[in-house]
Amino acid sequence: MDRSRLSAAVPDWKPALQPLALAAAGKTGADIERLIREARQKARRERRQLTYSDIQEALTAGQSAMPPDLIWRIAVHEAGHALAWTAFDIATVQTVTVGNGSGGFVESDMRTDVVQTEEWLNKMIACALAGRAAEKLIFGDCVLGSGGDEMSDLARATRLATDAEANLGFGQAQPLLYRSLEAQPSILSLDRQLAQHVHDRLEAGEALATKLLSQHRSALLALATCLADAKTLDGSEVRALLAQEMNAITLGSKGPAP
Repeated sequence: MDRSRLSAAVPDWKPALQPLALAAAGKTGADIERLIREARQKARRERRQLTYSDIQEALTAGQSAMPPDLIWRIAVHEAGHALAWTAFDIATVQTVTVGNGSGGFVESDMRTDVVQTEEWLNKMIACALAGRAAEKLIFGDCVLGSGGDEMSDLARATRLATDAEANLGFGQAQPLLYRSLEAQPSILSLDRQLAQHVHDRLEAGEALATKLLSQHRSALLALATCLADAKTLDGSEVRALLAQEMNAITLGSKGPAP
């Protein structure tokens, strides 16, 4: 993108570009390139230059096409992930978005200054399952978006749980035995005992996520409401909102001063 041309239309381009950056969250470079190319082609057909509004419309087109009830469902799901990452303090949320073509997306940076114990790993699994747990907590069920492919929540959680049981020394059976998943990609199909232990760990992770979200239900709903309205939130907005909501709960639980 030619920044000088955009600057002519938008004098202070840094704050003006932030909404575009947030709208692009969760999209691949190829997705963004395709959307900008299509916006440019549309502008050429209309015999005019590409504008800021063209880019914004291209990046947010999928959001406006989603029905409100689906946006709300996805907002609750992604809010669950964001709250878990923040409350467990093992990652810093950068952006949260809904309606980006893949449903929703939470971008976060993992903390590198933590001791990666079994407790840490179990919290990682809980974070991966927190979106599903949030849906079940608020709606009583969950949609199929938690699974379906190798990048899904269930796939990531299963990989973590399998690593814990098979090659990280935390297994319920034969914890010192290292089993390579690369050498045995179908290990869960071949070893029913291992599969059961992995599933037990996944259930414990979902229960941990549910317990956390239940304790902070009002914060979950407040974040989901803001996300459904804005479609995309910056990490600083997420952290500020959650801090406010969670502090309110903490203060309220202490009761009136004597």
